[in-house]
Amino acid sequence: MNRKIGMIGSAVNAITVLGFAAFMLTDFLFGSYFVCIFLSISFMCMIAAFDAECSEKKKAAGRTALVLSGVYATLIMIVYFTQCTTVTNENLGMDAARILDYRYMGLMFNLDVLGYGIMALSTFFAGLTVNVQNRKDKALKILLLLHGLFFPGCMIMPMTGMFINSTGTHSSGGVIALELWCMFFLPIGVLSFLHFRDRKE
Repeated sequence: MNRKIGMIGSAVNAITVLGFAAFMLTDFLFGSYFVCIFLSISFMCMIAAFDAECSEKKKAAGRTALVLSGVYATLIMIVYFTQCTTVTNENLGMDAARILDYRYMGLMFNLDVLGYGIMALSTFFAGLTVNVQNRKDKALKILLLLHGLFFPGCMIMPMTGMFINSTGTHSSGGVIALELWCMFFLPIGVLSFLHFRDRKE
């Protein structure tokens, strides 16, 4: 069961990253928001499978990764469920929109950036648990650890106020940055799927 959950979580993770990348390129905002809800759930399943298979001496790293994945998933589901419900279905005044609408790069955007920073920290600890048995595992471990480097920036950047009055996700630079993240993170989902597929229960 652990192996199957890891495979399914990793596969859904990769699919949702591809969907997010495609929706960003076509400017289908609702679609990009919607798939991120499932991205967060699938990520939690993937990290839970890493925790389940790690050795006893690595349990602290595995449990830390798992708890952080839950924090990430909670933040992301709040952000994107808000976009798919309140923001989409209600006529918000400007003050409310600046707080709730992701496009204004206010509170919801800051929570999103924090969430992905927590996700990065989760992957770092998950990378510490990977028992390398082949080249694919080695590549996976390196990518998980490197992805952890996103945490400091995601934690600090919103505190500087650099996103205030920015066009962010609507600018070509914002889209390019998100597409580059997808290109970096997609192999993690694919390699995680292969990792769990090749493991015995």
